[in-house]
Amino acid sequence: MNRIDVTVVASVIVLALSTAALAQEMLKDDYKAAMQRIVTDGKSARANCDSLSANAKDTCMVEAKGAQAVAKAELEARSKPGARARYDVRVANVQADYSIAREKCDDMAGNVKDVCVKQAKAAQVAAKANATAERKSADANPISGETSGDARMKANSASTEARHDAERKKRDADYAVAIEKCDAYAGSAKDYCVQQAKVRFGKS
Repeated sequence: MNRIDVTVVASVIVLALSTAALAQEMLKDDYKAAMQRIVTDGKSARANCDSLSANAKDTCMVEAKGAQAVAKAELEARSKPGARARYDVRVANVQADYSIAREKCDDMAGNVKDVCVKQAKAAQVAAKANATAERKSADANPISGETSGDARMKANSASTEARHDAERKKRDADYAVAIEKCDAYAGSAKDYCVQQAKVRFGKS
């Protein structure tokens, strides 16, 4: 199973739930049936991993687990729509992608593996930071609709702060990747690499 399979599994479940009965909140029986399908599909996906071995099997299991987590988050979003539910779906996708990328790093060794891990983490941090910034901006939007200038100013400030916080987290994660890459060098070459990374990311 690859990342495409994870997306396909989640998409199939979402498509199955896109019915008139889900135009508003799901009925309790519909929710239970959908959750049972997710659990059953998850067991089937994990069973398919049994024919594999070593890290290929581990990666397959992580992919299956990620697909199930995403499907559950999407079910919750269909059952109880809202900004928080949409955010939870995005985070579930981020975590699934990170877990898969991180597991694949185990096929590597030495500094190559270390860099792979840092890159996977950087991608996770970036995606989650973007999701968080968008959620905070969305939360501030109702306030911005108020007539008072003070309310609008607070809303704009909250949105700006969220974006700046996201950018800071992404830069810090990218800096960690750059520093990790320097470990492939030694002596003055490594020192130069580290110094260049500090300058690039404003850490000097």
